[in-house]
Formats: sequence, C-alpha cells, structure tokens
Amino acid sequence: MSEDKQDTKLGFTEFVMLVAAMMATQAIAIDAMLPAFPVIGRALHVVNENHEQWIVTAYMTGLGCGQLFWGMMSDRFGRRPVLMCGLGIYVAAALLAGLAGSFAALLAWRFVHGLSAASVVVARSVIRDLYSGRPMARVMSLTFMVFLMVPILAPSLGQLILWLAPWRYIFIVCGAFASLVWVWTWLRLPETLHPEYRMTLTRSHIAAAVRLVIFTRCSLWYTLAMSVMFGGIMAYVGMVQQIFGEVFHRPQLMPAAFALCAAAMGVAAYLNSTIVVRFGMRRISHAALVCYLGVTGLHSVLAVLATEPLWAFVALQSATMACFALSISNFGAMAMEPVASVAGIGASLQGFTSTLGGALVAAFIGRYFNGTLVPLAFGSLCCGAASLTFVLLAERGRLFRGHHAAGERAPLASAEAAG
Repeated sequence: MSEDKQDTKLGFTEFVMLVAAMMATQAIAIDAMLPAFPVIGRALHVVNENHEQWIVTAYMTGLGCGQLFWGMMSDRFGRRPVLMCGLGIYVAAALLAGLAGSFAALLAWRFVHGLSAASVVVARSVIRDLYSGRPMARVMSLTFMVFLMVPILAPSLGQLILWLAPWRYIFIVCGAFASLVWVWTWLRLPETLHPEYRMTLTRSHIAAAVRLVIFTRCSLWYTLAMSVMFGGIMAYVGMVQQIFGEVFHRPQLMPAAFALCAAAMGVAAYLNSTIVVRFGMRRISHAALVCYLGVTGLHSVLAVLATEPLWAFVALQSATMACFALSISNFGAMAMEPVASVAGIGASLQGFTSTLGGALVAAFIGRYFNGTLVPLAFGSLCCGAASLTFVLLAERGRLFRGHHAAGERAPLASAEAAG
C-alpha cells in the first residue's frame, strides 16, 4: 500500500462526500431532535425538563460503547461488511425509536440507535487505510467540513417536520437518510483493508493492540484531549434548546443560531484543510486551543456578570466552535497516526473514549443548568483547560512543534513492546 493512497473505485471528491455522509448519520440523529425536546417531553410525560437532555445522552452512550465492537470486527472481517451491517441496524433502531410508547422505551432504543451508529467509526479506519500524515489530516478536515452541513440544516429540518407531522417522523427521516447512505456504500465503496492486515481476534492480539493504543503517548493523551473538548460541545448541544427558551426567551431563533455556530465550524474545518499541509497539525491545533481558552474565558466572565446579549452569545459560541473544529480534526489525526497497524481497534478505542467520555462530561455540565449561561460557559472553559493539560502531556510540555514522522503500518508484533 502506498503511504498516501491506494486504488479505489471512488474519486477523491466522492470518497470525501461518502465518508462525510456516513459521519452525518451520527449527527442527524442528534441535531434533528433538538427542536422536538419540548414536544417529546410533553408527549411522553417527562416532568423534569433537564431530563430531556437524556435523549442525547442515551444516544451518545450507545455511540461510545458500540465503537469498541465495530472497530474490532472491521479489523477481522474488513471495513465494508461492518459498515453495511451497522447502517442496516441503524435504520431499524431509528424506526423503533419513533414507535416508542414511553420515555424509558425511547431512551432504550436511542441507546441501540447509538450502538449501531457507532459502526461509522470504521470510516476513520478507511481514511487511515488510504492516507497518512498531513494528507490524512486534510481528508479528515474535508469530511468534517461536509459533515458539519448536518448541524447547519438538521435543526431546521426537525422544525419543519414538526410543522408538518408528529415528532415521530423525525426518526423516520433519520432512517430514510441512513438507507440512502447504505445503498451508496454498497454500490461504491470497495474494501480498503488489505488481507495481510486482517487480524485474528485472539486474546493476545487484542491485548497487544490495546497496549499499543493505550501506551503510545500521542494516541492516549490526544484522545483524552478530544474527549473533554467534545464534552464541552455536547453540553452546548444538550442545553441549546433550554438556553434559547429560558435564558433568551426566543426559542424560535434556535435553529438559525445553531446553524450559524455550525457554519463557523465548517469554515474552520475547511480552513484547516487548506493550511494543514503547510503549517502542520500541531501548530494549528495548539494555537486554536489557546484561542479556545481565551474565548471561553471571556464567555465565562460575561455569563457571571449576566450582561451577555443574544448576539454576543451567538458570536462567542461560534468562535468557540470554530476553535474546536481547528483543534479536534488535528487531534484525531495525531491520535490515529501512530496506531496504523491496528487502525480498526485504534479508531474503536479512541472513539469509545472520546465519545463516551464526552457524553459523561456533557451530562455532568448539563445537570447544573439553572436558567443562566454560567454552567455552559464555565464548563467549556474547564474542558479547554483539561484539554491543554492533556496536550502538554502528549508533547512533553512543548507546544507548537513541527510535524513528526508519519506513522507507518507496523507488524502487530511490534505492539507487544508498547507496554
């Protein structure tokens, strides 16, 4: 296999679009739900409004747990069959969630929905099969940019569905979209994992792969840095409907404001894809993290003083999410780079940690929502500070260093020495 690319049926643009569409199946299942929280709460007799955030938390918990399973299966059986199976289960789970007769049943099916959506983590392994180093970071940035069209459009789509039909149809739309992605994948995506890289899922091989992922400095600490950053963003997603309803008393503006913030992320992701090859992942992501701390620090001060108008909230949250986008795609690439020999398990463990860890952080922040912006702003600042700590551990205390040598696929036996 070439370091940068192998033969594929897909051209570069179609490959980026397909991977982004796979990733979008995860996002649409979150963002399209947001306008429906109050409606679902009333329909299913949810007494505590903060519990409506569990619709996101249950999904994200399943998403985190499922990544452990799907990545290992893709290392054994290949990327294509795992993606096909996971997307198929996703369609069924979305429809069953839409038929739920109680809030507990909805949460249970949302957990299964997340478990199946976790199969999309294999898309990261597909990218790592085909690319490495800065080209890999560019591909991840481009897929992230296209993927961010979903948060821009999904809340408005959810609101439109609520105007035309009951809330249950939001889940039907999620299932229909995943069905289209399934067909596209079946028709166009070849197998990207070479037979010689397929693992036999013995206990010793899995243990060796786990040790490689856990005890490789960049893999471990950048994964944890992603986790806490992701938690701050998911806290915003979980609270945004309440913020616009209870803090600003303008719930009708939520979809448009959410789209503006997501657009800032998309612009930042595209910018990263154009400059990462020149400036390197570390310089860009470290600078973005420092800016993130500055923005969330200002946000926290204004929130405590209770002097933040709606336009300032949208501007600061957009800046926060732009810094997040510049950091997270590069953190993900740097975490994956040294574990190329076990890309499936590597993506699984890193995805499990960042997704489940982020969901738990978001749930912790969300439970303190009190009708003000303080929990979100201060929680985001704390997430940035924790992320900086993990980055310093990954880089031995030095920021803004140049690019390291790209990780090559190594025999799995080399993982035995990683512990």
